[in-house]
Amino acid sequence: MDISKVLFFASSDRGLESGNSSRCSFFSSAHTASFKNLIFCLLLVVVSTISNAQSETEFRKTLHDRSVKIVNTLEITDSGKYKKIVDLLVEQYFTLNKIHDKTKQSVAAIKSLQLSEEERNNCIKKEEDERSVTLKNLHDGFIADLQRDLTGSQIEKVKDGMTYHVMPVTYTAYQDMVLTLTDEQKEKIYNWLKEARELAMDEGSSEDKHKVFGKYKGKINNYLSGQGYDMKKEEKAWQERLKQKKIKEAAQ
Repeated sequence: MDISKVLFFASSDRGLESGNSSRCSFFSSAHTASFKNLIFCLLLVVVSTISNAQSETEFRKTLHDRSVKIVNTLEITDSGKYKKIVDLLVEQYFTLNKIHDKTKQSVAAIKSLQLSEEERNNCIKKEEDERSVTLKNLHDGFIADLQRDLTGSQIEKVKDGMTYHVMPVTYTAYQDMVLTLTDEQKEKIYNWLKEARELAMDEGSSEDKHKVFGKYKGKINNYLSGQGYDMKKEEKAWQERLKQKKIKEAAQ
């Protein structure tokens, strides 16, 4: 064989071996990098899962403390029933939070899409309508569960506790502010505030609960104005009475 051919084949073989070695080294490095990335991603998932679990545990602890304060007003002597009602309240709060968070995320996603104003509003309305149906079903189920173990007066305390006692405080305030309310007017005010409380129970934050009552206070004020009351005048006179009462109490 021609010596040049031998040298050529030998050189080619060495080049092939060198090339194979380089490719093997490359694939080995790529495999190692991919494996490291996979491990890193898995670690991120584990850390995120642990973090979410800790956050949920802390959130449930907050809800548990809030629920205990409400249930403590019910004078329940049976420890089993006490725990059952606390757990029921915690789960109600937790589920309400999930429902409202889901709707907020969906609405945010809708707003990020390139839609016409009409399409965007229709999509958002659909999400909010679905939330309303879900909240209504949850509310009805919650009340039904309470009724199995609590009296009517105890359930009233639960409702007031979940809405910061805004209803009884506001009802008393209206009676103190407008001294000449008729029984019919008092009944209308009371029923409107009860309706507001039912809706406020299903809101996810203190601010949103108070907004519900704010809307109904506006409705009540419009009603009383239509009945001939000057609400600004009535409130001013009420504030003066409260001021005089404090002065009198301080002098005693």
